[in-house]
Amino acid sequence: MSEPSVAAFIGDLKPLPEFLPFSPPSTDDQELAELAATLQSGWLTTGPRTERFEKLLAERLGAPTAAALSSCTAALHLGLLALDLGPGQATLTTPLTFPSTAHAAVYVGARPLLCDVSPDTGNLDPEAVRRFLSQDCRPGPDGRPVHQATGLTVTALVPVHYGGHPADLPALWTLAAQHRLNMLEDAAHALGSFLLGLPIGHPALRPAAAQGLTSMTAFSFYATKNLTTAEGGLLVCSDLERLERIRRLSMYGLSDARRIWGRYAPHGTWVYDVAELGFKCNFTDLQAALGLVQLRKLDDFLAARTARAAVWLKALAPMARRGLVELPTQRPDCRSSWHLFPLRLNLKHLKIERDDFIEALKALNIGTSVMFIPIHYHSYYQKTLGYQQGDFPIAEDFFRREVSLPLSPAHSLPTIEAAAALVAALLDRQAR
Repeated sequence: MSEPSVAAFIGDLKPLPEFLPFSPPSTDDQELAELAATLQSGWLTTGPRTERFEKLLAERLGAPTAAALSSCTAALHLGLLALDLGPGQATLTTPLTFPSTAHAAVYVGARPLLCDVSPDTGNLDPEAVRRFLSQDCRPGPDGRPVHQATGLTVTALVPVHYGGHPADLPALWTLAAQHRLNMLEDAAHALGSFLLGLPIGHPALRPAAAQGLTSMTAFSFYATKNLTTAEGGLLVCSDLERLERIRRLSMYGLSDARRIWGRYAPHGTWVYDVAELGFKCNFTDLQAALGLVQLRKLDDFLAARTARAAVWLKALAPMARRGLVELPTQRPDCRSSWHLFPLRLNLKHLKIERDDFIEALKALNIGTSVMFIPIHYHSYYQKTLGYQQGDFPIAEDFFRREVSLPLSPAHSLPTIEAAAALVAALLDRQAR
């Protein structure tokens, strides 16, 4: 967009005094102090702080234990490996996600298959999943669905809790139980989200009818997330044997990976065995140092995000009533972590396109993002899976109209209020 075009869009609106970045981390001297203590401890990589971080997060999630890993991508990858996915098999997931959700299946030699999303939440639509499993698949010899077009056996369901709003797990688990599908939840956005009064990742969210199936939940601690360790992830699993295998896979396949960090301590030993081919996906005590402090602050972070979301909702409600935008929703029995505030423009009622709207906000010193470019838009998946634009119309419509607005606790409430007023004013100027 040319500068005159930007000027025409914003008119006499005055930019914020300083640029408001989309999602900066919220840190202070507490993180610095814990990092310094870790450096002075003489132990930097996987060690006692990592174990404490795992323990505290598992307790928060109601899980018996957890495995901290180098990233959420690693958690998804190793989770599928521990479920024994491989060639000839497929995951069933959403197109409205970051590529890592689909990549994880490819890493293990399987393939990601896609179903459309619900128009209100952007989460995997259980009705689309039901149609796919009943119309596009036939029962295989083991009772699991076989995709008729590819011959792949669908083995795992991989829902994403988009933006922090919980996916419809009760409906998805009903389908998973009917078709003998294990479930690996991509909860990169959902630390602090609740469903039916339970935190996402709680083992009780797997219903009794699915007790013979494995449930896993993967979290992210990337720099933009609600809790950050710069990079990092975590996996909880209903099958403790599989979780121990994931620990082993994260440390080259070394036996007794949980205690391998202690081999240099007085009680340690240099002896180890490689039990299977593994990877280097372990979490470090430097990351845990950040995480332990951030975990103490998490409830405050979540409250701050909720407060900032309330500012956006109040400021933009008049625009929604005029039909200019659609605001993010919270379904009953759900509590979002408000990782994202995904505003959707009603373009037929606006004189501005989504991409121009983003550039206009940038000129007003408001940073934004778009979450996400759908999986089937990417050339790799078009080449390897044969998907093309038009295959998932609801996800595509969501993407074409979506703008994610700033929610970080690092931003003051007055700054968010000023930004919200500008966004509302811009929408008012561009109304048809």
